[in-house]
Amino acid sequence: MSSATPHTVVIGAGIGGLTAAALLIKAGHRVTVLEAQTYPGGSAGTFTYQGYRFDAGATLAGGFAPGGPHYRLAELLGLEWPIKPVDPAWVVHLPDGRTVTQWADHTAWQSERIAAFPNAEAFWHKQEMLSNLSWDISSRHFPWPPQKPGDLLDLTLALRPRTLRAMPYILRTMADIMPDSDPLFRTFIDANLLISAQTTAENANALYGSAALDLPRRGVNTVRGGIGALAQTLVDWIQANGGTVHFKQKVGRIDVRNGKAVAIHANLHSRNKRSQRTFTFDNLLANLTPWSLKNLLGDNAPEKMQRTVDKLEPTWGAFMLYLGIAADALPADANGHYQVIGDHMRPLGETNSIFISMSPVDDDSRAPTGMRAVNISTHTDIAAWWALRNNQNRKAEYHERCDQYTEQMIALTERALPGFKQAIRLTLPATPVTYAHWTGREWGMVGGFPQSSILQARGPRTALENVWLVGDSIFPGQSTAGVTLGGMRVAQDVINAEGRFGRISIPQFSFGKKLQRTNAETTG
Repeated sequence: MSSATPHTVVIGAGIGGLTAAALLIKAGHRVTVLEAQTYPGGSAGTFTYQGYRFDAGATLAGGFAPGGPHYRLAELLGLEWPIKPVDPAWVVHLPDGRTVTQWADHTAWQSERIAAFPNAEAFWHKQEMLSNLSWDISSRHFPWPPQKPGDLLDLTLALRPRTLRAMPYILRTMADIMPDSDPLFRTFIDANLLISAQTTAENANALYGSAALDLPRRGVNTVRGGIGALAQTLVDWIQANGGTVHFKQKVGRIDVRNGKAVAIHANLHSRNKRSQRTFTFDNLLANLTPWSLKNLLGDNAPEKMQRTVDKLEPTWGAFMLYLGIAADALPADANGHYQVIGDHMRPLGETNSIFISMSPVDDDSRAPTGMRAVNISTHTDIAAWWALRNNQNRKAEYHERCDQYTEQMIALTERALPGFKQAIRLTLPATPVTYAHWTGREWGMVGGFPQSSILQARGPRTALENVWLVGDSIFPGQSTAGVTLGGMRVAQDVINAEGRFGRISIPQFSFGKKLQRTNAETTG
């Protein structure tokens, strides 16, 4: 397709794809977003069930403080987020009965960590130093990993003399900089990294892991109406500014010609209507996993892409409980978010570590009167669930395993919230099989790739000239803040590519330059 105004199609209305879509509209593109579900957000979406609004996966959002990615995106687009800061971010319950409150306030956090881990201050000072360096670097237009010659220049411009302090830690892990005198300190760090970096200290990169541990200090927020309201805010902006968002549009095939994607075929799914539409475009953004993109391309997938995807290791899945809770049956101080660890001698995940999120008391849109919407999640290996589900003779075992996980997670929740089990009025479990059905993510994988080495980070470019990946599969990956940064990078890359082809000049508010100015103003 060739026109004066480039047309960009985005597959998937996740936050990363919507961020890139909005910025491209700002740059003068015609943009069409196709979403298979009836609501936006994907794994960071919110669905309705029996009067409750449950967050599908993610429940906490960061990056809204001055200089953060959501803050800068709101400046660029002139929008307001429906957020409310929370402090503390969450409370961690350790196996020996210790609790560690993740305060956003630096002084309160310092007092808390000294009381819980008195011999770990040297680690925390190093972690803070590395975190500050990581956030400073990522706040600039930082195209990592570099995928084209121009990225090397952008990388050079993003670096500062103080950045050199990070060099010794590029290939080191969090375990390399941690004390080993307290096994429960290691458990605390591992549990936090598992939810923020998708891996534990032994494998988590020291720079990325330090930034991930600092998430509560960078500001954590709840979102009125559920975390899906972030995606809905972007959808509203896109539609108000000339873009198009189609729901119930499941993409079934991508056509390729001469090394470029040229068209996609989408099926409209509704109770009363079935139809197929074809969309042509100049650029295609896939808010998908690499596996899903490869499957949509089918025989059109370049050999290089097929080889790359075939070598990828599956990522984590999640087992979720969506619960309706009688508010008056909970402890008076029950509010917010909790992380509970069962036995520090066992691996984390698989119900031995859980994360609990309760809908805010003052958000009556989330549950029927007198009730609270509660999410409980645990990391889980996807293979075992699919092995049971796909074997006709083992489906009963699949349901038995669901029941077992449900009971174990509720029992662990009782440690943080006594009386919780008696307060349950609704129970809705979800496995990786459930996630695959409702989100379209291959095998129900969530959270993106483990951040074990920045040298193995994935960039957005694909083997097709005009196709980019966006979302948690590209660096920096996890969290709404991470996918927003990734979406910004992809938008800038598409704009640069269009400029080279002479279809549109790069606008005066070039995102990279704008973000650098914003960072300088907020960090001094």
